[in-house]
Amino acid sequence: MAHDTAHDTAQDATHGRTHGAAHDSAHGEAAARKRSLDQEADEVAVAVMAASRLLVAISARALSSIDDSMTLPQLRALVVLESCEPLKLAAMAATLGVNPSTAMRMVDRLEAAGLVDRRTNPASRREVVLNLTDAGRDLVARVMAHRRAEVGELVARVPAEERAGLVPALRALTRAAGELAVDPFDEVRRMGGLVADPLAPGR
Repeated sequence: MAHDTAHDTAQDATHGRTHGAAHDSAHGEAAARKRSLDQEADEVAVAVMAASRLLVAISARALSSIDDSMTLPQLRALVVLESCEPLKLAAMAATLGVNPSTAMRMVDRLEAAGLVDRRTNPASRREVVLNLTDAGRDLVARVMAHRRAEVGELVARVPAEERAGLVPALRALTRAAGELAVDPFDEVRRMGGLVADPLAPGR
């Protein structure tokens, strides 16, 4: 009986060591996978940030080639207007992520440059409605064309086998962004920032 008890105890100890080793191995493999995924995510984040800086630089060069007195935030305001006009000032401020007073100062400068037309909304005298002027539309079109051309030249220099993976990767990133990737028009429409054109005939 004592011999059987000792044998069972030895088996239990061996089983415990085996189970413990298997558990430690599984835990180690899981930790290694997590480290690998974290490293991959970090590498992707660094690559995306580098690409973002590149696109900002391209936008800045495109803008300076057309009008070196303008800033990128002012260009962004014009692009939002170009997509959504006529637009309430408050809606533009929210879309740009700035307070109304900052948006008003920006509009002051753009209006002085002949790029934006500012009128009182006939339907609500307390609201300011913004439109691009012909000069504003022309500037946006020229800057966007310049930027598109430079991006196109850059993409053309990427080897074909690598270029093929860019579109699905960028689309996956956009899908992952969710609400962060909202189109300006959709955001303004959601906020009720679009208005009937106060400059249209009959108004």
